[in-house]
Amino acid sequence: MRTNTPRLPELKDHELNEEQLAYAKPLWDRGIKTGVLGSLVRHVRASMAFRDWSRYTMGGQNKLRDREREIVAMRTAFNIKAGYVWSRHIPYGTDAGLKPEEMEALKQPIAAHPWSAADISLIRAADALTDDFFMPDDVWADLRAHFDEEQCIDVIFCCGHFVMLGMYLNTSGVPIDSDVVADPDLVKLG
Repeated sequence: MRTNTPRLPELKDHELNEEQLAYAKPLWDRGIKTGVLGSLVRHVRASMAFRDWSRYTMGGQNKLRDREREIVAMRTAFNIKAGYVWSRHIPYGTDAGLKPEEMEALKQPIAAHPWSAADISLIRAADALTDDFFMPDDVWADLRAHFDEEQCIDVIFCCGHFVMLGMYLNTSGVPIDSDVVADPDLVKLG
């Protein structure tokens, strides 16, 4: 969290209007009841569009393997100090095959861990995109050496997805869900 002021906190069940309830209830019935959903339900049309995009980014429709996607997602989350995104992705990273020491290394300079060349290209891409919103020629060439054109596009879209989500969550003040652990390196205010 970047603010202690909940600007757009999670709405409670009794606070939802009919449109919000009609949108949220099917998700709750599937076990999806998170702070981000409870906050985004404030704007149902935006939430629906975001959910469709999230299905592509996170639902296995893009060409990145789960592990590759999680490297980009978690490096992006750390780079933009998005504690909610980071904490939510620890279980996803684990399910995708990232080891705890690899997730910890995603918070460090690349040389701090013996990454594969392909992993390094993903990390460098996320670093470039979050630093300058652009991949210089050497970073692009390195990424292309390991991934096809569509996968490279998916790296850009994956990073952008988590930048957008992180900006929303950092600004909205949605607290980290109780079922995940907040990372002390990402509990930054201001």
